Amino acid sequence: MKAAQRLIVWLVMLASIVLVSDSCFGSGFALYEAGARANAMAGAMVARADDPSALFFNPAGITQLPGLQMMAGATFVMPSTDVTTYAPNGVGTTTSTLGNVWVPPHLYVTYQANDKIWLGLAVFSPFGLGTEFPSNWPGQYNSYKAVIQTVNINPNLAYKVNDKLSFALGLDINYFTLDLKRNVLTPFGGVGASLQGDSIGVGCNAALHYRPFDWLKLGLSYRSQMTQDVTGDAKFSRPAGMPGVLFRDTTANGQITLPDEFYFGAAFYPDKKLSVELGLIWTRWSTYEDLRIQYETAPGGPGSSPITTDVKNWHNVLRPFIGAEYKALDWLDLRAGFAWDQEASDVQFVDYLVPANDRFLFSFGPGFHYKNWTLDLSYTYLLIVDRNDVPAHPTGVLPSSFSNGYAHMVGCSLGYKF
Repeated sequence: MKAAQRLIVWLVMLASIVLVSDSCFGSGFALYEAGARANAMAGAMVARADDPSALFFNPAGITQLPGLQMMAGATFVMPSTDVTTYAPNGVGTTTSTLGNVWVPPHLYVTYQANDKIWLGLAVFSPFGLGTEFPSNWPGQYNSYKAVIQTVNINPNLAYKVNDKLSFALGLDINYFTLDLKRNVLTPFGGVGASLQGDSIGVGCNAALHYRPFDWLKLGLSYRSQMTQDVTGDAKFSRPAGMPGVLFRDTTANGQITLPDEFYFGAAFYPDKKLSVELGLIWTRWSTYEDLRIQYETAPGGPGSSPITTDVKNWHNVLRPFIGAEYKALDWLDLRAGFAWDQEASDVQFVDYLVPANDRFLFSFGPGFHYKNWTLDLSYTYLLIVDRNDVPAHPTGVLPSSFSNGYAHMVGCSLGYKF
């Protein structure tokens, strides 16, 4: 296959990935499933940064990639959580999230322009949320469906200072969509409330990659916060007999600030076959103070407030990780990793949009090489720590506990070196 034909194939794959990202996204708010090789090592690619997925973890590392290289793939995320809600008499009702499959995609292109300058283009999903319950479950007055989708287009320029040091700068263009559904209890009966909107936010990123010794690589990467001014429509399913001035369909808008993030990693190469990377990701979730929605027409009718505010007060979190890779054969790599993903929400502000707690990720997977092709596969088991004694909240949260939280995640990435 000629180079031009291969390029057309990859562009078609890019279009397909964007279409997939419009239909379903991964569970959780911050997503790190950016490549199957990285998934298999719990994200330990910040210091390695030696395949096209470096554009997500550390774009400065693409100066290690000669010529034109591409990678595309997706991670299939299958989450489940049980939520037990308690009535005033103490009787509990357990409800499980619906069995959805979410698919955050990725595509990367890197190009060596000359001995000093590399260009990169990435399409990935840095944030996403997918939580759905039956529409009549006890927590329906807080949420029964919450879906956040993001598509990030990220061009980068990397500069090789010398054989040891490189840096990169990039632009983040983030398309954000929001779909929230809940029920509202009124004296006239239940009202179904749906809020949908979208926006485009802009941010930037910067990165450093340094190899002081043959046996050590260091990586540091930063992505800025992005403000999303979401506009859309609020629609209501009104019961018969409700006065016409209440819960009328209207336009709405709100603002959310996606957090900035620091990535750090140190990769050690004790011999030619084995590498081990340690690192962490710091996410400044303190930017997520509240979810504030302003309606053009107040749902509660004339004289009521057109603004609703759900307090979040999330806090900053760390995600430490360790990942290892062993080159078993010329055509086969073996990988494994572990990460601890801290929860950002305090128990007094927990809601059903993110019924979670601290997470532990156990991952492994092989990598295959054939001529200019690479195929990476990964499996991750995500275990969510139980959360008890969740208090009632005016936003419709009942006294609750979260248990049996987990996710199966299967990743696949296909790469080619032109």
